Amino acid sequence: MNARFVRYVARLEPLRAPLRPFFASIEGRLARAVGTPAIYAIAIGAIGASIYISLGIVADFALGLTPVAYLAAGVFFVVTMLTYVEANSLHPERGGASTFARYAFDELWSFIAGWGIVLDYLIVMALCAFAVPDYLAAFWGHAGDRGVEHAIAAGVILWAVLVNLRGLRADQLGLVLRLGTLNVILLIAVVAIGAASLWDLDAVTDGVDLGTSPEWDDLAFAAVIAGLALTGLEAASGVAGEIRPNRKQMSRVIGTSSATAFLVLIGISLVGLMALPVVGGETPLGEDFHEAPLLGVVSSYDWLDQTLRYAVGAMAALVLVQATTANMMGVSRLAYSLATNRQIPSAVGRLDPRRSTPWVAISVCGLLAFGLVLTSDLDFLAGTFAFGATLAFAIAHASVIRLRFREATARRPYRMPLSISVRGGSIPLPAALGLVMAVAAWVSVVVLHEGARYAGAAWLVGGLLLYVIYRRGQDKPLRKRFTIPAAVLQERGAEIEYGSILVPVFGSKLDDDIIGTAGRLAAEEAAEGEGGTVIEAIYVLEIPMSLPIDARVPDEQIQAAKAALRRAKEVGEEYAGVEVAPATARARSLGAGIVDEARRRGVEAIVLAAEEPTRMRGGSGLGGRSGPRDRYVGEMTRYVVEKAPCRVILTAPPAGEVAEREGVQP
Repeated sequence: MNARFVRYVARLEPLRAPLRPFFASIEGRLARAVGTPAIYAIAIGAIGASIYISLGIVADFALGLTPVAYLAAGVFFVVTMLTYVEANSLHPERGGASTFARYAFDELWSFIAGWGIVLDYLIVMALCAFAVPDYLAAFWGHAGDRGVEHAIAAGVILWAVLVNLRGLRADQLGLVLRLGTLNVILLIAVVAIGAASLWDLDAVTDGVDLGTSPEWDDLAFAAVIAGLALTGLEAASGVAGEIRPNRKQMSRVIGTSSATAFLVLIGISLVGLMALPVVGGETPLGEDFHEAPLLGVVSSYDWLDQTLRYAVGAMAALVLVQATTANMMGVSRLAYSLATNRQIPSAVGRLDPRRSTPWVAISVCGLLAFGLVLTSDLDFLAGTFAFGATLAFAIAHASVIRLRFREATARRPYRMPLSISVRGGSIPLPAALGLVMAVAAWVSVVVLHEGARYAGAAWLVGGLLLYVIYRRGQDKPLRKRFTIPAAVLQERGAEIEYGSILVPVFGSKLDDDIIGTAGRLAAEEAAEGEGGTVIEAIYVLEIPMSLPIDARVPDEQIQAAKAALRRAKEVGEEYAGVEVAPATARARSLGAGIVDEARRRGVEAIVLAAEEPTRMRGGSGLGGRSGPRDRYVGEMTRYVVEKAPCRVILTAPPAGEVAEREGVQP
């Protein structure tokens, strides 16, 4: 995907010339920062969408202190982004807070975090879809009528479902980036025009009476709702796990996203109160324009008001549709992560056999999101969002602190600044601040918002019951991790027969994991059929081109091969009904040897330990890569995937875990 994205952006180069300086600051040099704009695009899309739907709710509660609420949300956004970046650099997997909790604590806490984020995704999708017709009212006054409103919202959610069923493409990432950039430019223009024509700080401060207008509990609740943009961090986290940007790239994303968040959130809230100030303890932002606050802001401008209404209405509709799609992408990836780790039934994570998208999860989430739209209660939805978001982000911050001790020596491509050394580890101060803010916010929501308290508690308890019943039904403990290969989630997974499985072994400690994966597949097949399944474990002896293929192999290499195969047989035959047939093979390269053996033996599948790609560049003359290449796997794995005559199942632990098992110092 990364290489295609680079080529796509290159074709757009002539169209980017007028905005080249701005794009350069957020894209960097794409030849070296492949995919980083995709992370920024998702994050900035969430920021832009959040102001369209949250301003009215926040202003309704925070009144004249609405900018203060957004300032607090901006600080929380920054510290939470630092937490996500560090945790993702340590464990670059899908799942966000759920994945962080898995490595820091256990599967139960991982599920709680993931379940809370699922709720947030559903609510944000409902809020975005619900707001689209209200902004389209700038063109057609009846778009906000109740029946029409629900029909348009249903169409938005259906579009998000269809796009995600097809799968994310490189050209869509380019569209998201350009749309997000244009949206930021428009919002900055709204701020600039409002500041130039309406600047009056007294209009903002005159309506403030601390403790009364607003009340302290309302201000606290508003600050939590102002953090709607944080769901973008979860969605971007799933993409970051695949792109794996380096420290410099992520520093650029953090700086640009943080600056964008503060500029947009605080700037819009200031000019919004200048345009529609608080009078008598109320502001039209939270009353007349509750569902489309930006339209109310630009409608108050003395000039360009109608032009800006059309521009804001059109841009808001496009951004909110894109945000709905991005959140659907996030929940589908999270559902896949939960399913592969046996935290929800595998049927929910079932993958489409052709596009490998979790179609069941996407369809169910689409229906649930539309059900939330039908409530038509923005304050209730926002409060329930706050319950799940604050809980999940508190777990994320606690996880990154715990990982500083639990995996203190593991390699971290990015490490957040400002840490205090403690015996055996360190405490990152941004994460500590984020943890305190998240816990305080969660407590305030539980205590002060009755609807969120009961709805959030019902969601959490229901999820825990589902988790316990499913785990107990699978005879699995609640806290231990169990994974299943992605192939098991394929639509035709139940029909796949693994009469024989080829497993290359290399004499490393990772061989046990790979044989274990094949053993589980083989044992399930044996339990469903009448006969057993054969695991054909092979050790490929790589013969240099300078020697004949039948040249004598050194004794130490033969002994290493025998030891690896002996261990593979011991591990594989621990599974009921599984037989392991060990063998050696000679080849000029590992990839060619594996493919040749699979073709000769006629196996149904290859279970392969995917090796990491080379980090060298400089062209083939220097033994490196000559141009942009994707970063997912190395050359041997790529060769097997492209040339194998059968299904290939790749499996490998995260990079930090590999280093730990192999005894390598990070």
